[in-house]
Amino acid sequence: MAERLPTELWIKAHAARCSAQGIPFVVIRRGDQHRGVVIAKLHMVGQGFRVVAQARDLEGGLFWAPALEGTIVPESDADTYIERQVTYDPDIWVIEVELRGDDDWFRGTVI
Repeated sequence: MAERLPTELWIKAHAARCSAQGIPFVVIRRGDQHRGVVIAKLHMVGQGFRVVAQARDLEGGLFWAPALEGTIVPESDADTYIERQVTYDPDIWVIEVELRGDDDWFRGTVI
């Protein structure tokens, strides 16, 4: 099983990475500092929003699961989805990242 990095540390590392590259990154909601799942609200500038949720495979490896069928949606649709997920799991972290062009760090393994 893969080692788990505490969620708060993972968030801080990605915030620093974004800051170093001039990419806007905001923590919208803080969840459990050790085990909270991350939902990323990706602002695809000029297009809308895409939502992906962090998940783990059977071996504990991290992957991103596209929400809302992986489509780009209006911000209100993204927010409605996120609010619904938070009611199911109050430990969720929510981040928003502004992405331009091909700068999409959340296209890792999708299961």
